[in-house]
Amino acid sequence: MAEPVTSRTVSLEVNGEQIEYDVPTRRLLVHFLRDDLGLTGTHIGCDTGNCGACTVHVNGEAVKSCMLLAVQADGTKVSTVEGLAADGELTALQQAFNEHHALQCGYCTPGMLMSATALLARNPHPTEEDVRYALQGNICRCTGYVNIVDAVVATGGKG
Repeated sequence: MAEPVTSRTVSLEVNGEQIEYDVPTRRLLVHFLRDDLGLTGTHIGCDTGNCGACTVHVNGEAVKSCMLLAVQADGTKVSTVEGLAADGELTALQQAFNEHHALQCGYCTPGMLMSATALLARNPHPTEEDVRYALQGNICRCTGYVNIVDAVVATGGKG
């Protein structure tokens, strides 16, 4: 009887850096990013895909990293919240979150930013309804979402 495969080498691009890493086959992408790569901006909220705190981009699509195994990301491009700001400069969306007071405790913020960034890439001028639909998989327990939605709408067209 063959021994079960317990680890596998994955090769992927994370925030623009090519990485090869030997990961346990059952390791979730969120744990790979946080524990193995030290990218702790991706938060763990529920481990069931309900809260969106762990949202990252895989090949440009917003995905919940607690619902994807690291080995499933082999050969992909992964972006985390740490990869948003270029050369230490906040994106227009990050600046809008600050200006519109679109965070309180900040726990959901990385997932909100990643989901909103994906929306703005698809639709640079979203309506309030578009934003609310795009963020429906992200839970914030502190705000009424109004400032978050306002920040995303205000970012429309600013890049």
